[in-house]
Amino acid sequence: MFSAVQVSLEFTPNPNTLKFVVSRPLMARGACNFTSSSQTKNKSPLAEQLFEVAGVVSVLLGTNFVTITKGPQGDWDLIAEKVPQTIQDFLAQNSSVFAPGYDPEAATTQTTLKPEDQEIERKIRELLDTEIRPAVAMDGGDITFGKYEDGIVYLSLQGACSSCPSSTATLKMGVETRLKEVIPQIREVVQY
Repeated sequence: MFSAVQVSLEFTPNPNTLKFVVSRPLMARGACNFTSSSQTKNKSPLAEQLFEVAGVVSVLLGTNFVTITKGPQGDWDLIAEKVPQTIQDFLAQNSSVFAPGYDPEAATTQTTLKPEDQEIERKIRELLDTEIRPAVAMDGGDITFGKYEDGIVYLSLQGACSSCPSSTATLKMGVETRLKEVIPQIREVVQY
């Protein structure tokens, strides 16, 4: 028997996004971003239910958190009340966060690289997974690898980071600087 699920609210740097920390794991690692309710079909019943809360325009599921972005018509008071209740009710039923057969990690972009770039991509992914993604997740966001091509790293900011006023600074001054320190072949990091 599982104990009751606790959901606590955390503010993010993005004024249109709130992070809800859950006392139970939602996924083993990484994050899964949904920017419309139609994307949730046959993928995540939890995300599908969260889109039913009035004003929700984006749902990011993380290891132990859910980041909600509201649209212009969204009401934070309503969202702050309904989202934790939806999460608690869903998990109390011991339902699976993801639909059977859906693997959120398999949805990443695959590219064919030149042999000399394969090691660079491996280093980029390792640095993202060990340093950058955990730091970004603390603010209710995620950053995913798109591709590496001709010295340019293409990344996608998600959740609280996707429309945050400081997202460009995060990408350029934070992520780009760190990647260049470790991998000198990188010339630039851009939003994908």
